[in-house]
Amino acid sequence: MADPIETTARPSRLWRIVLVVSLALNLAVVGVVGGALVSGRFKDGPPSRIDFGLGPVARAMSPDDRREIGRALRQDRSLRSHDFSGQMAAMTAALRADPYQPAALEALLEDHATRLSQVQSRARLAVLDRIAAMSPDDRSSFADRLDAELQRERPARERRSGD
Repeated sequence: MADPIETTARPSRLWRIVLVVSLALNLAVVGVVGGALVSGRFKDGPPSRIDFGLGPVARAMSPDDRREIGRALRQDRSLRSHDFSGQMAAMTAALRADPYQPAALEALLEDHATRLSQVQSRARLAVLDRIAAMSPDDRSSFADRLDAELQRERPARERRSGD
């Protein structure tokens, strides 16, 4: 009689482990798909956030405008040629180097700043091109959204300066 109890306990524990692993995998898949949907990576959706130092101007853009700006930036060959992850790996290697060589890290940071400046410049041009393509009514709507963004930012700035 003791043997049947032991054999039924083992499959139950095994099934519990299988169900927990299956649940974890399902949650991981949902997280990846959900993250991709939110980021706008499916169907060339609008990026969830295009800022590039443009602040309220970028936030006031409509989803269609952000989608077109994102598309223009993705198609820009000069932006695709740079390996940002490789640059970050070089920075972490420079930080771990023994002996530490500040000049090497400084050169990497300078290169990174130059590259970010190029990206910001291209983003500004893409925004300007998009605004130039707007109808007068669309530009007026954009100006209204920009005013609303500026009004939203003002109370936050006032709270920070009052501290």
